[in-house]
Amino acid sequence: MEIRQLRYFLTVAEELHFGRAAERLHIVQSAVSQQLRRLERELGTDLFTRTTRTVRLTEAGDRLLPYAREMLALQARAREAVDALRAEQAARVRLGTSSGLGERLDTLLAALARSAGHAPLELVTGSTEERLAQVRTGELDATLLRGERTEPGLEFLPLWQDALRVALPAHHPLAAREAVELARLAELPLRLSPPARNPALHDLVLRSCREAGFEPVPGPEFTNAQDTLAAIGYGTPSWTVFYAPHAEQLPVPGVVFRPLRDPEPTLRTYLAVRPGPPRAALRALIDACNAAADEAPGTPAAPQDARR
Repeated sequence: MEIRQLRYFLTVAEELHFGRAAERLHIVQSAVSQQLRRLERELGTDLFTRTTRTVRLTEAGDRLLPYAREMLALQARAREAVDALRAEQAARVRLGTSSGLGERLDTLLAALARSAGHAPLELVTGSTEERLAQVRTGELDATLLRGERTEPGLEFLPLWQDALRVALPAHHPLAAREAVELARLAELPLRLSPPARNPALHDLVLRSCREAGFEPVPGPEFTNAQDTLAAIGYGTPSWTVFYAPHAEQLPVPGVVFRPLRDPEPTLRTYLAVRPGPPRAALRALIDACNAAADEAPGTPAAPQDARR
């Protein structure tokens, strides 16, 4: 028994005329008759009494009628449920996030809420490589990441640029300075994430130290913010770096954050997306990212995405 056959049956039962039923269904009358004959053979009984002038339901047809209506109503509700899900998925934004975004992420989310209303947003964490792979396969609409790079099958839209802050023991003499020249950190051990975990930051810090004329003293590895800052504040003097927006949200007893200079290391954030015209939800996300970049204090203007 097919849904199509039940629809034809119900239409003929309502019209009690094969010709008018065929017109409502936008098919030829012979197709209606053929499908109803097949349904009757499957059920083993006639559903209509046919004469040259009249069409009437048989007792079996009367019995089938309410069930046919119920099944077609269930089909309609099932389709509505699936259509609603498809609409929700089309509006949903799945965004991969990078660590240390701080208030930048809050600004982006506020901008997205203004442009996309109540479109559902899902934030996804993971390593940079995992998130890029998910964008490439379509599991993510986009991901934020720091540092310039090229990847086949992806575009990288430049957003804001963040300076780094040095984290120092509050009792260290350099903590009294408003800003710290990078060369003055040459004797202190550096706690840094390994290159596999954060290659852009790792390379930036080492490159900046070399520009300042020294090779940093390797300290214990940066594990997580809480443990590393506790070790800096109360252990053997050492230093590490945080992105400025993140540092502003990390008041830790025993640790101070200071700007760096000579040079001042900065790292740009990018939005990785698949090439091609974006769907509406992704367009709203790109617009929100650009708005967040415009609101970022001290950020040089980045080229805007041209795919509008």
